[in-house]
Amino acid sequence: MASRHGTPSPRAKIRVSGTAMPRLHVNVDHVATLRQARRESFPDPVAWALAAERAGALGITCHLRKDRRHIQDDDVQRLRSSVATRLNLETSLERDIVAFACRIRPHAVCIVPEDRKEVTTEGGLDVVAERKRLAKAIPALRQAGAEVSLFVGPELRQIRAAVDVGAQFVELHTGAYANTRGTRRRHELARLRTAAVYAREHGLRVNAGHGLDYENVRPIAELPHVEELNIGFAIVARALDVGVRDAVHRMAVLVHARRALHRAGVAR
Repeated sequence: MASRHGTPSPRAKIRVSGTAMPRLHVNVDHVATLRQARRESFPDPVAWALAAERAGALGITCHLRKDRRHIQDDDVQRLRSSVATRLNLETSLERDIVAFACRIRPHAVCIVPEDRKEVTTEGGLDVVAERKRLAKAIPALRQAGAEVSLFVGPELRQIRAAVDVGAQFVELHTGAYANTRGTRRRHELARLRTAAVYAREHGLRVNAGHGLDYENVRPIAELPHVEELNIGFAIVARALDVGVRDAVHRMAVLVHARRALHRAGVAR
């Protein structure tokens, strides 16, 4: 893909294997949800994140919402200084949240839609409708050193718009896939596959997440070009029964299985 000046775009030089499995990023929001239920100082999402890294997580994700319903500003600051892998900060397009992200300088920022009435992020960002605000936010975040991703449904129109506004990644919303079964799930998986290939062909890198658990994650982990999977609730819920180490390790085995085989083949 060439730039407007006729020289190759930097994104065209990216070479990401379509066969290696993605990296597991563990979302720690719901550790903070439990803490905020009683406004206590525990459980600590930062300590939990470090335990997740020791158990095999290759990145940590958190969402600083405008209503601060779970993760707090101090959590993000402590995560940024403590995480040994990568910190991915999910944000809305609210001006003060974007400014905070620029000050914190996480490794990556994923811009998501946000509604105070929702229990969790319910849909993908309408990139087409948000072009003006994205045109301001993305350059500021990139100047602060963050890789910028847009959380979108598997819609080609939104992916084209993500290219136009200068995003480096899209994170594909897997909620529709996760919430269906049988023929409908196969249909949603096919949509995600098409979207991942389309995004990559247009110079974007690809992540995925939302609603993924131990039962449904493998087909998503096997999609072409997906580099990271962001998974939180299922891991936190399982940890209540088996502990952080076993919960994260089990998911890491599912997500990283082919990555390990791929590396072994390269080593040979």
